[in-house]
Amino acid sequence: MAAIQKRVSKAGKVSYRVQVRIKGYPAEQATFERLTDAKRWAQQVEAAMREQRHFKTAVSKRHTVADMIDRYLGQVEQERPKYFKNNKPMLEWWKGEIGTCVLSDLSKAVITEAIDKLSARQRTLKDGTIKAISPARVNRYISSFSRVCSLAYRDWEWLPAHPMEKITRKAESKGRVRYLDDNERIALLDACKAARSSYLYLIVILALSTGARRGEIINLKWKDIDLDRRVIYLHDTKNKESRVLPLVSHALELMREHSKVRRIDSELVFPSKKDPKKPWGMQKAWELALRKSGVKDFRFHDLRHSAASYLAMNGATLAEIAEVLGHKTLQMVKRYAHLSEAHTSSVVASMNEKVFGDG
Repeated sequence: MAAIQKRVSKAGKVSYRVQVRIKGYPAEQATFERLTDAKRWAQQVEAAMREQRHFKTAVSKRHTVADMIDRYLGQVEQERPKYFKNNKPMLEWWKGEIGTCVLSDLSKAVITEAIDKLSARQRTLKDGTIKAISPARVNRYISSFSRVCSLAYRDWEWLPAHPMEKITRKAESKGRVRYLDDNERIALLDACKAARSSYLYLIVILALSTGARRGEIINLKWKDIDLDRRVIYLHDTKNKESRVLPLVSHALELMREHSKVRRIDSELVFPSKKDPKKPWGMQKAWELALRKSGVKDFRFHDLRHSAASYLAMNGATLAEIAEVLGHKTLQMVKRYAHLSEAHTSSVVASMNEKVFGDG
């Protein structure tokens, strides 16, 4: 309820002090020269409090973007340490750019200005090459900050509205499709087989046969492998959903042989020789195998593209490829559509034959 107190100064000047108190909300007060202004302000504030509009605005005035990001990072550090590690640098960049901005002032204009600065950035690659930041990378920064705002708006009620809803993502180029042709595949596998570590060949075979990501493979634990059922269970995936991979053919044979020489001091399938509690660092062995094989312009992640491409060329539908790779939508696998044209044509031809006959 609102309480209005008339006050008279020593000079005889009259003012009206208003205080609005509603259970569950911090008290608000103000002073006016006219009684009518005091009553009008009291009515407006009280109505806003009851509709929870004033409370949210008051909270957003007490916190900055830096406060919001710090609370978010503190929450996800324990719940999702891997996500925390990957997203902290991006969120720290946002803190550096607009961290002092009060949440009540966080607008589309403020965010867009920061995104424009980010888009103009350049980064230096390992070989010294200077490259402009890609639209895809800018979108990752936008998505990272958007998740923070979503939590602050939905759960904490620190924001009166979601400031990222009207932010447009950058247009990205079509996804890269680089896969090994038959000669490249043979050369690369031969180089991996000749590597000093026996891990490399098996890891590459797993990537080609299942489409699993590098991190998913090197962090595998023996409890995730079921040789009897011929499957691999993935729990810590990129999209936070569990996935089951079939373990068949050559990959199954290699895994069975590898299981016979597993280390008893580690639960990892591919432990480091120096520290068995950590996964094997395969980058140097992988780069050496690439050089020896003569395969150019190829990354480890392209083994995943290769697996998807082989599936497409062997008649798998986009839905089936998405299921194998663990994508929630078909958008990410549309890049392989052209590789399955022959299969699509045969499906259409079969349907026409059944509906219309041989003609």
